[in-house]
Amino acid sequence: MKGKYEVTQYIGVPLESDDSGQYQLKSDDTGAIKFHSWRTGKHTKGKFKALGQVFMTENHLRVVIVKTCPVAFKDRHEFTPLQRFTNEFVSKKVLTTAQTALKNAKTA
Repeated sequence: MKGKYEVTQYIGVPLESDDSGQYQLKSDDTGAIKFHSWRTGKHTKGKFKALGQVFMTENHLRVVIVKTCPVAFKDRHEFTPLQRFTNEFVSKKVLTTAQTALKNAKTA
């Protein structure tokens, strides 16, 4: 099929900067971390390199990639496309915290 492309789901957590400019996981008023899903789109810029990479959404929100999953091309409309991958990565500590929270959320 013409125009078909590989689609991947990216499970991530929105980020915010602390006072020193380092990325931190954004939490809600209760301190909980919220996970959301995005996908690659036809016009997504950049390339996925590794977990912990930061990408920008179409609303200019910065998100850290915690987990990836393949998506069938026909199912791509179930997820919001991301705008572009950046060359930035969060610290190992921030990534580990997010991965642990995701694992705990799945078992709860």
